[in-house]
This record gives sequence, C-alpha cells and structure tokens, in this order.
Amino acid sequence: MKTRNDIRNVAIIAHVDHGKTTLVDELLKQSDTLGSRTAMDERVMDSNAIEKERGITILAKNTAVKFRGNRINILDTPGHADFGGEVERIMKMVDGVVLVVDSYEGTMPQTRFVLKKALEQKLTPIVVINKIDKPTARPAEVVDEVLDLFIELGADEEQLEFPVVYASALNGTSSFSDDPADQEKSMDPVFETIMEEIPAPADNSDEPLQFQVSLLDYNEYVGRIGVGRVFRGKIKVGDQVALSKLDGTTKNFRVTKLFGFFGLQREEIEEATAGDIIAVSGMEDIFVGETVTPVDHVDPLPVLHIDEPTLQMTFLTNDSPFAGREGKWVTSRKLEERLMSELHTDVSLRVENTESPDKWIVSGRGELHLSILVENMRREGYELQVSRPEVIIREFDGQACEPFERVQIDTPEEYMGSIIEGLSQRKGEMQDMVHTGNGQVRLVFLVPARGLIGFTNEFMSMTHGYGIMNHTFDQYLPVLSGKIGERRNGALVSTETGMATTYGIMNIEDRGTIFVEPGTDIYEGMIVGQNNRENDIAVNITKEKQKTNVRSANKDQTNVIKAPRILTLEESLEFLADDEYCEITPESIRLRKKILNKNMREKAAKQSNK
Repeated sequence: MKTRNDIRNVAIIAHVDHGKTTLVDELLKQSDTLGSRTAMDERVMDSNAIEKERGITILAKNTAVKFRGNRINILDTPGHADFGGEVERIMKMVDGVVLVVDSYEGTMPQTRFVLKKALEQKLTPIVVINKIDKPTARPAEVVDEVLDLFIELGADEEQLEFPVVYASALNGTSSFSDDPADQEKSMDPVFETIMEEIPAPADNSDEPLQFQVSLLDYNEYVGRIGVGRVFRGKIKVGDQVALSKLDGTTKNFRVTKLFGFFGLQREEIEEATAGDIIAVSGMEDIFVGETVTPVDHVDPLPVLHIDEPTLQMTFLTNDSPFAGREGKWVTSRKLEERLMSELHTDVSLRVENTESPDKWIVSGRGELHLSILVENMRREGYELQVSRPEVIIREFDGQACEPFERVQIDTPEEYMGSIIEGLSQRKGEMQDMVHTGNGQVRLVFLVPARGLIGFTNEFMSMTHGYGIMNHTFDQYLPVLSGKIGERRNGALVSTETGMATTYGIMNIEDRGTIFVEPGTDIYEGMIVGQNNRENDIAVNITKEKQKTNVRSANKDQTNVIKAPRILTLEESLEFLADDEYCEITPESIRLRKKILNKNMREKAAKQSNK
C-alpha cells in the first residue's frame, strides 16, 4: 500500500496540567513553521479567555508544523473528562498519540481516560515524560507506572513497546535519557520519534472521496464549518458532493471553501488529498460523524460515537428582585437563542424545552462542562438562574442505573481517615491505597456521581487545602438506594431587602459562615451564609445599629468582623439544595431560595411533608 511519507497525524493527550499545551507551543516555536517575527503568547493554543485563566484546554485545537520538509498535523486535546467527547472524536482523525505524563505526579485519572480511548482505536503511542527538571522528578518509577497502566488497559504487544522521550516543555528541552543533565535545548528527539514511530497515512487519493467531520466550528460569515480528515480520495473547491446524514439520508451541496491548518493560521486552500486534516464550509446543517462522498459513490464511514451526558441542570430566566440590573440579555428568547447556538459546536450538550417557556433542561458531561457554559454566558452579558445539578439515570436491561466516577486522591496521611469516612458516607467504595512516600498517600475510590456533587468544598476543608482530588466518569451501575451527597448544613436566609451592614453581620456571624460583605445589596429570600447546623435560619443582615445620644466609653472601638467566604461559580453550584437557585449575572453570583417569602416557604414545606 502506498503511503504519504511527508505527513504525520498525531494527537497530544494528557491529564490536566501535565504540560500538553506548553509542549505544543514549543513544537511550534522550534519547527520551521513560524516566521522569525511571529510573536507567541504562552499556551498559544488555549485561545479562549477561560482556558487561559484556568490553564485548561476546553476545546480541541489543531495546528500543523513543518519539520525537515515534512508536515506534522498536531491536535491538542482537552485533558478533562468532561470534554471527553472531543478526545474520542479526535482519536479517529490521527494515526498515533503523544502521551504526556508529569515526571512527579505520574499517571492520573484523566491519563487513564485519554489513553484508554487511544488504545481502543489501536493507535501507536509515544510517551513523553514531562517536567523532568522538577527537583521531585521520579522518571524511572513513572515509566513503570505508565507501563502498568498500558497492561491494565489491555494494550497489545506492539503498543507496549512504546518509545519514551524525556522533556521539559517549559524550558524547551528534551532527550532520550532520563538524566536531567542530558537535556538538550531542542525538541528534535520528540519530532524524530514522531516521524519514525507514527505510521504515515495511506495514499489512496485515486479512490472515491471519503471525508468525515470530527469537530465543528462556527463563523458568523460562513456558518458551520466541519473539521475532519480526508480518509480517501481528493476534495476540491467547487466540487459537487453528497453529505451522508446521521439519519441515513443524503444531501447534495457544493464545496464553497476549504481551509488547511498551518502554524497559528487557518489558510484557504484549493484542494486536499487523503491524509490531510482540513475544514470545509458550505453546508449549513453539517454535523459531527457525517461523511462527505462523491454524489455517484455514496459510501459513508461508520458514525462516530459521542458520549452521552451524565449530568443535567435547569436553566431559567432571571426572575429575582434584582433581575435586569446588570445584564444585557435577560429575556427567554435571548437565552434560548444562546443555548441553541451552543449546540452548533458542542455535540456533548443537550438542550430540552419544558412546559414553561422560561425554563430549559440542559444536560452535559459533568459540572465543569456546564459551569463553563454558564461562565461564558455570564461574560457575554446574559442573566440567568440555574438549579442544583442532578445526575441522569439511564435504564439498562430494565434496571435503573446511575453514573459512577473513579476518584483519585493524593493527600497527606493524617487526613486519610476523614476522607475515607467522608466518601463512605457518600456510598464510595475504596479500590486501592498506595503510600507514595514523604507522608503522602494515594487513594482510589468508585463513587456514585451524585455523591461527588458538593464534595469538593468538604474535601478542601478536610485536607486544609493540601489534598488533590481528580475524578473521571467510569461506568453506569444500578442505582443505590437512599439520599447521597446532599448538603448537611442549612442556609442563612435574609428576611429583608436592603444593604448588608457590619452591625447586621456581627449579630449573625456566630451562627455560621457569611458569604457577603458589608454594603452588598440583599433581597428577601437571598442566601447570605451557611448555618453551622442542619436547618435553615431566617436572619436580618441589613439591621442598622440603634442611634442614641448616649456615648459609652468602651463601645466606640472599631467593629471587626471575620472576612466573608466569597463563593466561586463552581462552589455556588455545589452549595445548592433542591429548593434553591443560583442567580448569575455579569457582575454577581447570588444564591437564593426558590420561594423568596419566608411564610410562603414554610407553607410549601408543610404541604410537601404531608
């Protein structure tokens, strides 16, 4: 079989924060791709503002670099399991993967997740042990861990013979030796290994066209753009082609534009052949998994599997007393338009209408997936409310099943007891425990996904911020009985509308943890803190000090209150109980009761207890 030896298609996979995007930066810098004048930011592939802030890759990105006259198409994939749908589809576009593993942390839950996807596709792996310059690096042990993981995931003999390159992406150095002193100021060992080990794509460009869409992009001017690989044949601008839809029908259209990827740019091209990764525009309703073929030779590729959502939330228009104060887009029509436009590019998301025109059920792959959608909407000027996240129950062979997560925790040994107790109360089952040295222990659990909602805050308190927790979807198992993972503490709920005062906060701060600062606008039914006990308490945080003419010698000292705990968006979503909403605007995140009036709340509670 003929091959295109001047091309390699490779995906870079890793756990979050193991240096995958930084490695792509260095490959771009050190290849013959960018002109000497091209200025590059750090983590240039993370183009979205949230990606830059959080240091995570959310959307898969593709680029191409030149190395000694050859072209290497590189796809940078998300490391977080919430964006696993992207990872899975990228695996279909490439012939090999570069697995990046931190030289100290070793294999982590998402390393396992992304590697499993790669091995299932029978891709050729290369391992890069990154951050070799860390004083705590333990490269030899990490390579053993990686080998154990390959064996555990059922790699075949060829895959087990993976080559290893040691690198420090941040310093732009690499070598074939695990001794940090042998590092060279060059990424050539990585490039050379890719060219030698990753199979070249087949050159079957004289056969009928097959191009499959793996990713979607959207552009105001040209509409939907399908990104994918030409598996067979050629495609030219102006060609009349057939699009095989997911429902089995076909639609004919003309290719209006083709784009190739090169360096940081997407460039218009006239033609692409087998092995090329390109973008095609001209089809308004193109979708992931669909195949483009000649009109007279319709031969679609197998449809790509897309992971089903595991978590859902209700999105609502904002009806709080402060609605419309800060947002640009507040109506149900604008919210619905925005949610529907998200479906253009995010194929793991589902949006369902409800009986109410102001309410939608939005399902995604996890809390991070949904909270990033909410954060993007908030930054774009939308106001909305969301409910507590709930897991999606599915039926398999007549039995109701719920999603379970594999949880890996690295913690100082002294906190081990409370973590084991905390997760067993949430129906977690311990699978493994390894003492990793220096007083650290690694614990692995299988936990129902609903048991993890709200656990992060508790976990950070348990470990005083020293614990690290990672989790990834594992499987669906029969639903466990009873309530799991619901918030134990009640809320401090305001009875008044007004402004939080120092005096008001001082009067209630011994009742629990306060979430607002003096001077914050408050409305009746808004949650202003967490109670120390299990029940909700109605409080007046807007209370003013009585003014009298009598001065007391010892009362004129400055009032000092504890610093409030300001919740992030994720912490707010985790805090929610079933009878609460999180109100999100461009300027504020507020927690509130669904029923704002205290008497009406009590009435409703009595009715539901009957």
